[in-house]
Amino acid sequence: MKLVEPPSCTSASTIVFIGRNRRGQWVAQEQNGLYGGLFVNRAQALKYALFENGRQPETIIELSREIELDMHDSHRPASRSATGSPTELGRAL
Repeated sequence: MKLVEPPSCTSASTIVFIGRNRRGQWVAQEQNGLYGGLFVNRAQALKYALFENGRQPETIIELSREIELDMHDSHRPASRSATGSPTELGRAL
């Protein structure tokens, strides 16, 4: 029997950002930093984001600029550029 961890999100309207970090790895992170991870490719980041947000692709936003995984402060926006300023949102999926 395969054990599957339940999704981390508690709200169906949770926004998940995906994009690349400065090292080229794919990042998926919930808007408040409640969950996230690093991935080898975009497909795996999307798969994770969909699992965590209850299979709602409309709440996943791909960023056009760098995003760094930050799991320390759940009140700071997850999308930060290398300079620390908020990034512009990319296209919605």
